[in-house]
Amino acid sequence: MMHLAVAIDHPGTTDPRPYVHAARLAERGRLDFVTLGDAFGPRTPRESRIDALAVLARVAPATERIGLVPTVTTTHTEPFHVSSAVSTLDWVSRGRAGWAVDVSPGETAARLFGRRPAAPDDVLWREADAVADVVARLWDSWEDDAEIRDRATGRFIDRDKLHYVDFQGPGFRVRGPSIVPRPPQGRPVVVVDATAGPARGTAARRADVALVRIGSADDPQQLAAVRAELHDSARAHGRNPRHLRVLASVPVALHTAADAVALADLAGRWYEDGAVDGLHIRPEQPGRDLSLLVDGTVPVLQHRGLLRRFHPGGTLREHLGLPRPANRYAPARETA
Repeated sequence: MMHLAVAIDHPGTTDPRPYVHAARLAERGRLDFVTLGDAFGPRTPRESRIDALAVLARVAPATERIGLVPTVTTTHTEPFHVSSAVSTLDWVSRGRAGWAVDVSPGETAARLFGRRPAAPDDVLWREADAVADVVARLWDSWEDDAEIRDRATGRFIDRDKLHYVDFQGPGFRVRGPSIVPRPPQGRPVVVVDATAGPARGTAARRADVALVRIGSADDPQQLAAVRAELHDSARAHGRNPRHLRVLASVPVALHTAADAVALADLAGRWYEDGAVDGLHIRPEQPGRDLSLLVDGTVPVLQHRGLLRRFHPGGTLREHLGLPRPANRYAPARETA
């Protein structure tokens, strides 16, 4: 079955209600997940900006099945904090969290934070790659059964099942372990926009979902080539390419039911040609386009047997058909 996701960005809106409404609508359409963008930078007096992680933490208790994927920039954020925040989102959503790895380029953002000068994109993405690596290690630093919660003996955790990660990255060092128990999914889903070259290596090494931004008129053979490149690169890094989903990220403006049927034709053709595993929709007007997507495009794809009619499980990994990762430290402890 193909996978569908949608961006629920509402520029200039800080009221949580439109985000809750959009996520619920996407959930009714049985979409895999919603994304919410974020960026680090200055605001103008008339500009409002949200914290994507905080907003989706508000959306979590108002939804039941839909995956929640906020953008988290790694350039000016401590990896330990990233790990804890995304893990918390996974706990409050009962296993429906992911995070879209991004960087904060440019001198303006660097001056605003004041920690270091701006760096080229390739340097920022090497750092983002290391952050994604150590975040996953921090999630593994608690074994699944590390919590004892034995009131009689006063023992909360089994210290033998907590692990130091002792990670040295470019410009940072993390010892661990995490202060948050291992997330319900083991590791929340990692999403990377693999459109640009510097990010593509990170997607191949770390991502569960790679997004490729493309116009609706682009050749599906081009998409298929990018998908094959990502799979080959993932395999070269010792990963199973079957565990990497590649979605075309497409800007969409739906005005009529006919537009919704046309999108279904496009999505079905790209999926059946093996060009992509599904679509990530970026609506021009979320209120209008998302409704037509759910009530127009989705039923057509379901009728054609290309899209499921129900969520297959409770977690985002289950929606995507991805296994729950084994804890890297548990086998080592058992061997020792």
